[in-house]
Amino acid sequence: MKNVKKYWWTLVLIVILSGSSIIFLPSQERTDSLTRASLTLLPPSPITNKVKLDIRGGIWNNSSLTVNYLISLYIDNVEKSSCIYSKKLKLQSGSNSGIQHLQETGKLAGDRNIIMTVKSDVGTTTLIEPVKIIDSEIRSTKRIDGSWFEFYHWSEDEGRFWNNDIIRLGNSQWKELVKGMHDIDMNIVVIQELFRNQKYVGAHDMESTGYTGIPYYKSELFPAKPGQSLLDNVENGKSSVNYSAWKNIAADSALESVLSEADTRGMKVFLGVGMYAWFDFTDGSLEWSKKIAKELWDKYGTHKSFYGWYISGEVAGDLGTDDRRRKEIVHFFKEFRSYVRTLAPDKPVMLATNCHGIKNAGGYYHELLSNLDILCPFGFHRMPAGDYTGSEAAKVLQDYCDKAGCHLWMDLEVFLFAEKNALYPRPIDQIVVDLLMFNNFEKICCYSYTGLMNAGWQTGTPGGEKTVKLYNEYMRYLMKTEEGK
Repeated sequence: MKNVKKYWWTLVLIVILSGSSIIFLPSQERTDSLTRASLTLLPPSPITNKVKLDIRGGIWNNSSLTVNYLISLYIDNVEKSSCIYSKKLKLQSGSNSGIQHLQETGKLAGDRNIIMTVKSDVGTTTLIEPVKIIDSEIRSTKRIDGSWFEFYHWSEDEGRFWNNDIIRLGNSQWKELVKGMHDIDMNIVVIQELFRNQKYVGAHDMESTGYTGIPYYKSELFPAKPGQSLLDNVENGKSSVNYSAWKNIAADSALESVLSEADTRGMKVFLGVGMYAWFDFTDGSLEWSKKIAKELWDKYGTHKSFYGWYISGEVAGDLGTDDRRRKEIVHFFKEFRSYVRTLAPDKPVMLATNCHGIKNAGGYYHELLSNLDILCPFGFHRMPAGDYTGSEAAKVLQDYCDKAGCHLWMDLEVFLFAEKNALYPRPIDQIVVDLLMFNNFEKICCYSYTGLMNAGWQTGTPGGEKTVKLYNEYMRYLMKTEEGK
């Protein structure tokens, strides 16, 4: 290891165009071009000052030498008095590691900047993430912070009002949908799934016969197979989908379009690892999910908007039909999160469950949540008879998450069921009731923007006029909230 080189530092004044913040950053003769660094705020901006900010960093040593690093975190300015965390790391060539700091926000209301510096023998890398911290009496911001995002809806019945439209969207139109979300401050994008495979746990033999799904991106691991396309099925009026399709949507690079637009808008994207099979957390699902996560990271990990991993399989609030299934889901997340942290140490893992039957989970929540970064349950407004009320379920899950160190977000349903389970936009007054009633969630993401909400200026509006109506009504609600009315 070479001797540490000494550099003279001077202070330069840099004005960061995020509000009126003024940040003091050190300048030096050299920057470290052989170190890759990433800074992740969990949850991302905006948050209230009743939420603890989980600050994470990832560091990759891309040099041919072992390198000593000093990683420091600051609020607003790189000054000794502003430093909130510091740690030394020694990384072998080609390895990576991460840091984590939990920051109280009670006295930090306002427009802030979290700064991470990574100093090595070669130089320094500096990253900045702005965060708006709202002075509040509750944890929730009372707004929809993001949304699920689908390239095609898994159910022909549920997606009856928009699947025929969404399948024809081109690359530029997928970008329009992302911008439409950004225009109403829905800056978290949760890709529902990146493979389509309508299988269920315990009802397939893919471990022996091979995986049967088709990708929504150009996968080398499981490429699309020759055959009839989803688009052909729709045009021919068929009710079932041929999952040996070679081309399933009109856009040839929909995922890249979403990520690149999100990069431009400063948005955060969860990549949906799935679908392997619904509710399937077996060893077969685990090994498949690891391979897909690695391919997605290799292909798309350089995008600034790549925020984390979403596991598509979902599960009921009881975490499985029996203890065998509950043990499988605990094992899955213990192994999966450990693995993806070797790829990206700072990127969170999220699971969506419903909130029904959590009384029957048999004590497995703590084990699950201890190996999960974000739980994002849904269905609070439609609890089954004899179960908790929605508010009771939210409180129980909050207690579980607090004890396990897991973040609790909400998956807010912005749909109702029509005949034959077709989904259509939910009235805005019902959505607002949920936004105001369930006030403990750090973040609220809705299901879903695609097919249920659209900006009127978009050249493609899957789902039609009712989706534009909901979009405009939510925009008016958001404006009133920001005005404090």
